[in-house]
Amino acid sequence: MKSLMSLWSCMAEELAMRCCTSATADITYVRSRTEHEGLSFLGITLANFGKAVEKWLDQGFVVPSDCPGFKQASGSLNGLPAFLSGFLGRVFSPSSGALLDDPDVEAIYAVLQLTLLFSKIALPAEASNGHGLQVVTPGRERLAMSEYVQCEQDVKDADSRLDPSYMEDFRRISALLYGDLFAKMDSDIRYGRLIPKHGPGAVADRLTSNGKWNQRSWPARLQEVMPAEEFLIPNPSFKGELDEELDILEPGSEIPVRVITVPKTLDKPRIIAIEPTAMQYAQQAVYRSFLEAWDEDGFLHQVIGFDDQEPNRLLAREGSYSGNLATLDMSEASDRVSFEHVLAMIQDYPHLLAAVSGSRSRKARVPGFGVIRLAKFASMGSALCFPFEALVFMTLILLGIERELSAPLSRKQAVSLFSEQVRVFGDDLIVPRDYVLSVVQELEAFGFRVNLSKSFWTGRFRESCGRMYFDGADVSVVRVRQVLPTRRQDASGVVAASEFRNLAYWSGLWKTAAWMDDYLRKVLKHYPNVAPTSPLIGRESALGYQFQKLDPNLHSPLTKGYFEVSQSPRDPLDGVGALTKCLLRTGSAPQFGLKKPDQDRNLPQFDVASVDDEHLERSGRPEHVSIKLGWRSPF
Repeated sequence: MKSLMSLWSCMAEELAMRCCTSATADITYVRSRTEHEGLSFLGITLANFGKAVEKWLDQGFVVPSDCPGFKQASGSLNGLPAFLSGFLGRVFSPSSGALLDDPDVEAIYAVLQLTLLFSKIALPAEASNGHGLQVVTPGRERLAMSEYVQCEQDVKDADSRLDPSYMEDFRRISALLYGDLFAKMDSDIRYGRLIPKHGPGAVADRLTSNGKWNQRSWPARLQEVMPAEEFLIPNPSFKGELDEELDILEPGSEIPVRVITVPKTLDKPRIIAIEPTAMQYAQQAVYRSFLEAWDEDGFLHQVIGFDDQEPNRLLAREGSYSGNLATLDMSEASDRVSFEHVLAMIQDYPHLLAAVSGSRSRKARVPGFGVIRLAKFASMGSALCFPFEALVFMTLILLGIERELSAPLSRKQAVSLFSEQVRVFGDDLIVPRDYVLSVVQELEAFGFRVNLSKSFWTGRFRESCGRMYFDGADVSVVRVRQVLPTRRQDASGVVAASEFRNLAYWSGLWKTAAWMDDYLRKVLKHYPNVAPTSPLIGRESALGYQFQKLDPNLHSPLTKGYFEVSQSPRDPLDGVGALTKCLLRTGSAPQFGLKKPDQDRNLPQFDVASVDDEHLERSGRPEHVSIKLGWRSPF
């Protein structure tokens, strides 16, 4: 805790110098509250203060009630907080609390950086006793599960309340946007061109990474559209062996998704659902078909993103200085996409409907609530959650625009008018400001909740995909993701601390980066200057890298330092499962229509993230990561 407080103090002093003010009183105040409230003050209370400042920047004036627990500045009639007043006074009028006509962008950045520095910090479970706070406390986990169940009821209620005419309009816009995409996917499924895939993640039936290739349970619903004999074995000659072991699960016997929490912020965990092996395997096949069709559609490729956040960020920056674009953030986005929404989009494509419906889990096992039936399409964890969520949001955005125009849109109009003003990346939406209220109303009519505290369209502040802008200036912050390590054996902590140090350096926080250098040199005996592409854990610098000797064989530079070492767990695979995996990896499984590897395409690869010549002996995500001292390239 002391190291985090020292880091914050160093950063506050550096930013105060840049803004020609003093942070002495602020440092004293933060130290006092941290001693009494612990990490929760740094990770929760300060973060809430920062969110309030974002809101003030958007609406153009200070609202004292947005940050309870902070005293107002002496002599301030409007409630401008005393905390960080040296910075805030350069942004808002001390007398009225209104945003200044020409606020100091450096001061805006400083306030956001100092308040949001620890907003995404997570603690390892074993550190809870030492720091007084766990990653996910039992109370917060119970609350998160309760909210998950309540969200499910909200989805059912929204479906029942929705005006049928709204759903008809939804179907019409969806057909206008995705007719070609869905037709291509429907054709892929009809003619057996789906290519399945396993990943390294956990599954509800708790199979190991390589063990998934020997799965022998298959839902009856899935069997109707994706027969097990075509997906689980390399060719029909193994059908007899499969028939002896295959267990076709009727709907009542299907394995439910396993709902769990993972760290997000200190005050609220993230909820994900772990899918059964068969469902995830089939979902990946449909997802691959989706990406191929999406990649061929120029308009959809421009307005919907899956692997590149930069277009969203550029539009958010444009919106911050032009004021023409709004950024919207959705609450519980994936959990509020109803299966009825997806059904309405794909109902005219029978093979696609059968594949999507058959690979969708209908039930979830929720801790404290047992097994519940799902009205939502899918939670995070399904391979189809992200793409269909994006399609639903894009449909509702254009439907909201159409209602504001009071005239039906054609695809040609959508392409010509909005291809450079609308963008969807997950739950981060960009829409034209002139239509934002209509879009928000449309989203809420379909049961979604717009996170108004993180949605901006009034002033000159915008945020999307982790980047923040004010009047065209980038005021994005760097965050500490883990508690600073105290020993070299804390490999993940060392890596995270070094990454933070380098982000701070490239953000211009050079005194903070120097403080991190001194700190890490006490933990690591060797902490050299390296290039960003080096495998070594080291300091990135505009001055370049350093080396100590040349490789005797390659005559290339070598530097002594620490590097990450990890190994996938032992997970031997042989027999039919091994043959299926190898054929899918090499792209030579005839029943899937594979002709050549797709390594050069922007599509999901066949196998796990790390593929090597030992993949039949070891597979899956490493259970442990360590760091080792040795000689490696500094670039």
